[in-house]
Amino acid sequence: MIRCLIIDDEPLAIEVIKTHLSKLEELELVAAFNNPVEALETINTNTIDLIFLDIEMPLLTGIEFLKTLDNLPKVIFTTAYRNFAIESYELEVVDYLLKPISFSRLFKAVNKFKKQTKVPVMEIATSEESITNDHMYVNANKKFIKIKFDDILYIESVKDYVRIHLPTKSVVTKDSISNFEDKLPNKFLRIHRSFIVNSKKVTAFTKVDIEIGKIEIPISASYKEGVIGFLSGF
Repeated sequence: MIRCLIIDDEPLAIEVIKTHLSKLEELELVAAFNNPVEALETINTNTIDLIFLDIEMPLLTGIEFLKTLDNLPKVIFTTAYRNFAIESYELEVVDYLLKPISFSRLFKAVNKFKKQTKVPVMEIATSEESITNDHMYVNANKKFIKIKFDDILYIESVKDYVRIHLPTKSVVTKDSISNFEDKLPNKFLRIHRSFIVNSKKVTAFTKVDIEIGKIEIPISASYKEGVIGFLSGF
């Protein structure tokens, strides 16, 4: 079992994470706390593998709290703010989840933790797309089309659809870009409300755009810190 704590000053956020964790049999929720000071004794007297930790809290921020711990469990940050992304990468946290947190996004973060700790990764499938380690099937033109993750250059939002750009063609499927993002491996990076890029395909970047070969894709201001922090770590 993976023994977890939740530390968040928002009761609703705690309930959302609890609900998600209840769907994962391998995770045991030891306790949930409204502030990190109350959680300290539990961390010091129990084996805790993973903490879901809010950043903006009274008394101590999540970042300040992490810096006080000697024996640091693995941490997944949960926050409503993007501007802590760079510092969270410097602290080597497992992942950085933006509220509201969907089950599929939390599921992906837990699998990231399991990969880092060499625990076998769980698999999940949806009714509309079949997803494996290296590809997915998307519904387009009344058939399911196999898309290899390594072939994807970037994804673009077009109203109620997403366009998946591949080296020699593009595939359009009905979906929101946020929902589609939840189905992608960690190497995919949201850089704009309308664009997700395959970070492995990025050939150059600035503070305002990303280049994939001759293609230039804008980075929006709200995603800039997280994008620069993520790419700088590669």
